Amino acid sequence: MAWTEDRVEVLKKLWAEGHSASQIAKELGGVTRNAVIGKVHRLGLSGRATPSRPVKRPPRLARPKPRVQPDGSVITPKPQRVVAEPDLKQVEKTAMLTTLPPQPLADGEAATILTLRDSMCKWPIGDPADPKFAFCGRKATCGPYCAEHAKIAFQPAKKREKKKADYDYVRKIAG
Repeated sequence: MAWTEDRVEVLKKLWAEGHSASQIAKELGGVTRNAVIGKVHRLGLSGRATPSRPVKRPPRLARPKPRVQPDGSVITPKPQRVVAEPDLKQVEKTAMLTTLPPQPLADGEAATILTLRDSMCKWPIGDPADPKFAFCGRKATCGPYCAEHAKIAFQPAKKREKKKADYDYVRKIAG
């Protein structure tokens, strides 16, 4: 494919409008994104009137799961936007546990990155830019965390439990 004067003018116009190299290549046809970038570089068109901006896509909707009714019919609900509401008990519990003060070491200081050991809870407490930043330092019983911080870090697999319950319900109806 040769760069004709007409194609170069279209390239300049689209580049000045802020189109991406991929969009320009698609518009021109027969050229790749890299060919457009190379031509723009050779022409010295580095500046743009407006910056390239990605295409905004609408948010994905959760696919509805078909439901089997007791009479054997299947109902497929319409997709709805899922908005999760926070569990207030979990929020309160998380707030309480995150304010758990660091365990002082034998010298009375809190655990830092230099004093942290494998057997100690590695839950960060505070802002890393703050000189008072520390780690929990309690005995690590659940992987890298103490029991209290493991409750925050490792959430139960509710989704897996729900799928199993749905599967058992369908088997019960069918069998």
